[in-house]
This record gives sequence, C-alpha cells and structure tokens, in this order.
Amino acid sequence: MVTVTAPAGYGKSTMLAEWAGAETRTVGWASLDRTDDDPGALLSVIATASIPFAPEAATVAAEVHSNGSATLARSAPLLAAALSTAPLSFVLFIDDLHWAGSDGCQDAIEVLLAAVPPGSQIVIASRHDHSLLARLRAMGAVQEIGPEDLRLDRVGARSVFEQAGATAVGDADLDTIVERCEGWPAGLYLSALVFGAGGDGVALSGHDRYLADYLYRECMNLLTEEMQTFLRRTSVLDQFTPSACNAVLEISRSRGLLHDLEASNLFLVALDRERTWYRYHALFREFLQAELERVEGAEAVAELHRRAAAWHEHKDAAPQAVEHLLRAGDVDRAGHLVAEIALPMYQRGQAATVDRWLATLGTEVVRRNWPLVVEMCWMTVLFGNIVEGERWARFLNFLDADGIEDEDERLLFGSARAMIRASMCEHGYERVAAEAAYAVEHEPADSMWRDQAIYLWGAACLLKGDTKTAEKAFTDAIALADVMNNPDTNILSEPELALLAIDAGRWEAATAHATRGVEHVDSNHMEGYPTTALALAVAARAAFHNDDRRLGDQLLARAMRARVGATYLIPWLATRVRLQLAMAQVAIGELTAAWHLLREIDEIQRRRGDLGVLSTQVEEFRANLALGPAATGAVPLTPAELRLLPYLQTHLTIAAIGQRLYVSRNTVSSQVGSIYRKLSATTRSAAVERAIELGLLGR
Repeated sequence: MVTVTAPAGYGKSTMLAEWAGAETRTVGWASLDRTDDDPGALLSVIATASIPFAPEAATVAAEVHSNGSATLARSAPLLAAALSTAPLSFVLFIDDLHWAGSDGCQDAIEVLLAAVPPGSQIVIASRHDHSLLARLRAMGAVQEIGPEDLRLDRVGARSVFEQAGATAVGDADLDTIVERCEGWPAGLYLSALVFGAGGDGVALSGHDRYLADYLYRECMNLLTEEMQTFLRRTSVLDQFTPSACNAVLEISRSRGLLHDLEASNLFLVALDRERTWYRYHALFREFLQAELERVEGAEAVAELHRRAAAWHEHKDAAPQAVEHLLRAGDVDRAGHLVAEIALPMYQRGQAATVDRWLATLGTEVVRRNWPLVVEMCWMTVLFGNIVEGERWARFLNFLDADGIEDEDERLLFGSARAMIRASMCEHGYERVAAEAAYAVEHEPADSMWRDQAIYLWGAACLLKGDTKTAEKAFTDAIALADVMNNPDTNILSEPELALLAIDAGRWEAATAHATRGVEHVDSNHMEGYPTTALALAVAARAAFHNDDRRLGDQLLARAMRARVGATYLIPWLATRVRLQLAMAQVAIGELTAAWHLLREIDEIQRRRGDLGVLSTQVEEFRANLALGPAATGAVPLTPAELRLLPYLQTHLTIAAIGQRLYVSRNTVSSQVGSIYRKLSATTRSAAVERAIELGLLGR
C-alpha cells in the first residue's frame, strides 16, 4: 500500500493522476465524496473502479449494497476475493479517502488491503492519517508520501510559473516565493496567477490559511464583480451543472460563466467529457465558502442551500436535497424529507445514510416529528438494536396523538404506531392481532406502508392459527408490494406462503414461493437485513427436500448469519426464523445445531413468551427432537460470535474490537476463543479461512 497524505493544495490528486498515466499495469480509479462515508457506498465505488483489472468485481459492484454487519461479513470479503484472483496486475487509486473516515469504512479498506496479490498495489490519497495506517506501519506494509515529499523546489516552481504564463519572474523573486510558500504547490500556482496578472506575488507572509486567503483574494480581485458573486454563491454546491447554478443563483447565463472560468484555469474541474458536471478544487471551494459567509452572511448562505435543496428535490435527488437542508440548518424540512424517503432508502441498502441523518437531526428534532420517531423505531427494531429499540418504542407509546391537529394525520400516526406495536408483541399475540387489524383498517390504500400492514395482519392470523385468512393476507400483501415496489414485504410474505404449502404437502409450490423470496433478497441487495433470514431458512429447507445439498448449505449459512439481527424486539419473527433454521439443521443431521437454536428461542420467549400457535409449534418440535437420536454435529456460532467474526479479518486489537461492538475486552476475548474452538482454528487467518469455507463470511 502507498499513502499520499497532505493538506489540501499539495497536489495529491495530480500526483496520482500522473502516476496512473505512467503505469504499465492496469489502473483503477475511485474518487470519493461526502456521501461515501458508508461502508456499502465505499465498497460499491471501489468495486466499480476495479472492473478493468478484476472482471468479477462487476458482479460484486451490484452486491455491495448490503447493510450493517453484512458489509464487513459479506461484501468486503467478496470484493477481496475478486481482487486476490485478479488476472492482471493492477494499481488501484483511491482519491480523497478522508471522506470515508468512519470505523466501518476503515475496517472494510483493511480487508481489501490484505487481499492485494503480489505485483499489485492500492494507492490512497487523503488529507489526514487514518487509524488503519498505524497497524500497517507496524507490519511494514505501507510506503508513505507526505507534505515534505510533495513540496516543490525552485525547478518545480519555475515550471509552475511558466505554465501559468508568468515567465518574467526572476530567480531571486522565485526563491523568495518558494521560501515563503514553503514549496506548497497550491500557493506557488496562486502566486504565479497573481504575478502573471501584474500583482505582487512576492509579498507573502507564511504558509498557512492566511496565505491561501490572501492569494485567493488577489486572484478574485482580477475578476469582474459578476464572476466573483457567481463563484462565491455556487460554492454551496458539491458538484454542479449550469442548470443547478441557474436555479441556485436565480440567473440564466451560468453556462457562459462556467465556460469563461474554464478558459481562465481558475480551479474549475470538469467531471465528464461532455462538460455537464463540474466541481471546484477543494481548497478553492473552502476559500469561496468562507468569502460567501464573510461577504453575504449566514442567512444568505442558508437561502442558497435551500434553493439547492429545491433544485435537487425537483430532479428526484432527494438525498442530496437532505444534505443541503441540513447545511441550511432547516432541520424541520430536512426531517420531513427524511421521513418520506427513509423507507425506500432502507430497502435500497442505504440504512447507514438514514441513520447518519437521524443522528445529525438530533433527538429533539426527531421527537417533535412523529414520522421520524416511527422511522427511528423501525431502524432500531429491524436491526436488533435492543437498547435503542426499546427506548424509542417507549417514547412512541407515550406520544400524545391528540396533539396532532389534522384528523387524517392523526389516523396515520395511530396506524404507524399500531404496526410497530404489532411487530414488537410486548403484550401477547391477541394484542398483535388487534393492532394489526387497526393498521389494516386505517392505513390509506395509496400508502407505501399499506402492504406491510396487510403482511402484519397475516402474521397475526398465523399466531391465532387462522391459516386461511393468513394465506389471503400474504397473497394480497405481495400483490400490493409489487405495485408499491416494497421488496421487504415480498421477502417476508413469500416464505410464509411457502410454509403454508409445506404444511399442505405441496413442496413444488413451496419451492416456488421460497425461490421468489430469495430472488427478492438478491435482486434488491438486502443481504444483512434480519428480515431476510426467514426467506433464506425456508429456501434452505426446500433445497434439502429437493436433494440439492450444495444450494441448501449455501442458503442455510446465509440464514444463520442473517439471524443475528432477528432479536426479541420482533419475537414472533425471530422465533419463526430459528424454528425453520432448526428444522433445516435436522434435515441434514446437524442435531446439535438444532438444540442450540431451540435454546435461542427459549431466550426470546423468556422475554416475550405469549406467541400463540407458534409457541405450540416450538414445543412440538422440541418433543420430536427429544425422541430422536442423541445430538450430533458441530456447535454453531452464536449471534454474538457472528457479530464479532468479521473483525477477525482486520488487525484490530481485542480492545478495539470491543469498542466497535460496545462490549468489554474480556467478552471479546472469550468469544474469540469460542470461535476458534468451533471452527477448529488456532489463528485469526485460519478462523477466517474456515468461516469463508462454511459460508459464514463472503458468498
């Protein structure tokens, strides 16, 4: 690995581009931005960049939108495997890694680094060090290039001045400029622009932000007032088109102004060959943003962001609109928009972005916006975040519906709360049925949540033993989900129909339903969502019944991994998942695993035990299992151990892994030892290799 680490203006991207142009090996290039601080998004960008030298990465690029722990457990190992088997030697350049500074992104990068084959390299440019560098330094696995290596001497400075048209500068003046800029490439280029235009490029006062501001202001003074205003105001945009500039500035001649800027070489970067999209050099943009606030004030900046948000929303780019509203400080409008798009983003595997938005909005903003409270409940409950899930559910329960003035909105709130209550089953299965019935009655026909209300009614009917009504509900939910494009409902309903078909002895129909459920998981890139576990488990049972052991083993491994987030927060789903997993384990003679899954069910029912017919089904299965032979087979990894397993791919210490998982060092140490025993391994690498063989990582 090679790292190029320096503040803005040191020519990191330029150096990487020159290197890429001189390379004889195949080159891949990934440029990151603020939206890529999400492991799934980061791996998607890198996978796409890797296609020229690793064709298998094309398949991986479509699969890395998985969520949560699955990003490190599945997506990162899949991409690592594609890199390790690349048929061509390569250099993969990753520019602006500072945008992806979260722990999850750093862990994913480390998994990729370990897979780079001899003769290939990953080269990273960033404004600052990352935590993974310390571990790589200790291993002697990184070559570092820093500011001292990137500073220019008089020869380099002369070249910069000549290319900027400032050929009249003398050696003495040039030496002074180099000394005062301390070889800073951006400072030298700015000095050349000022000197070439007749300004004083020598009167500098040190290499710091004051120097940059001075030089940029000198450059700005060379421009018309109209151009200065255009530059300042468009700096609110990360990337822009002439249309976006027109909308934000409320003018009509942005295309001509952008053309003039390109001709002046003033830090404008074209992002495509058609010159439709542009951005400013990062350091220049930072200066422009500071100038904008200094000259026009904070409220003017906020108004420009609001206009930018409106343009992006009009262009069906709601996520970008949210980012601008947050920067405008318009948290209420941002909150409303997040509430509108959270469900489809969740279903596209972008739950981490929604989670970041909710954290940015803050607890107080979320609490005064009931749709956001509902989203927070679903996010925490569906991903098995027990502490936060229970906290937000309590808050939702105590929200006063009478405080909602609009009657239609009050009914929507009541329906949303009823669906969460039905899912969490805190007061027994009969209450689940009542809450689900309320949601079906009051959720509007055109609501994106109606198919889920119908699904919940079907699940409630199963708990009561009314299979006929349940079957109709699941069928109706699927039909509506197809119209509303809500794959989660399909993923949950298809395996339920498959189980009803199995109970009736119709295995062909069961296989068809189970297959469709898994197809929805795969086509919508929802690996890692706990809601997929039932579909995978039932499909595994169908595969074993059809004597397809290879497929069954793959599906069973995925289902065992997906059960991690299926907790007692949705007790009937978590129990059904484990019951089907236990049945699948029995089908292949893994009786020990079946007994362990029953013990997990016991823990769920200890907290939420009134599950109606489902509780009876569990006891019947337990009784039949007890009548069979003695337990045989391997002991499966527990959900806690499966959460930890992906981190064994990294060089994180035991203590650091504990910080990632919010558990003690002793707990991590104990779980690592248990993983080693269960996988018959004595080292991290051996455990990882065995986990990959079993399908617990990757695949």
